[in-house]
Amino acid sequence: QNWRTFIRNHATEIWACDFVQTFDVFFRPLFALAFVALGSRAVVHVGVTYHPTDTWVAQQLREATPFGEGPRFLLRDNDDKYGGQLARLAAACGIRVLRTPVRAPRANAFCERFIGSARRECLDHILVLGQGHLARVLGEYVRFFNADRPHQGIGQRVPARADHPLPPRCPIGAGRLQSRAVLGGLHHAYEVRG
Repeated sequence: QNWRTFIRNHATEIWACDFVQTFDVFFRPLFALAFVALGSRAVVHVGVTYHPTDTWVAQQLREATPFGEGPRFLLRDNDDKYGGQLARLAAACGIRVLRTPVRAPRANAFCERFIGSARRECLDHILVLGQGHLARVLGEYVRFFNADRPHQGIGQRVPARADHPLPPRCPIGAGRLQSRAVLGGLHHAYEVRG
């Protein structure tokens, strides 16, 4: 089967991971590793570090898969940051690591899409002070991304409720529309309260 068929048939069993690099206020490179579940488009885990070692990358997989709950397949690119410890840990957890072909960015399109959204909607507008600050900012953005931001790829649903049908439209006057600021007002989440 071709790649598209494989992804479509096994989307609920596949996670993708990739690095995004940004810089802090002192122009030191910071790296974030994101894990995305392909079936729901939900971001499962994001870790941040100045020095992405093999041990750190394996630890991020441990944190993303508590109690052995993980995907059947883990999709990653050919970055040198992924080392032998990640492969051994994945094999011990029953996760098969799939490497994308060289120079094929669309092979890891779901994770690349999240990284692009995170850059455009978050990182391009915030001056990062350090590792802890970036971890807090990405944590808040991921909560917004998973629980409040609609996605075209899953029919304008949010990943947290992707398997449920869209709620019925609220009739006019059914309640009061309230907004909640996200990332200091960079984004807003809206809900109707009676």
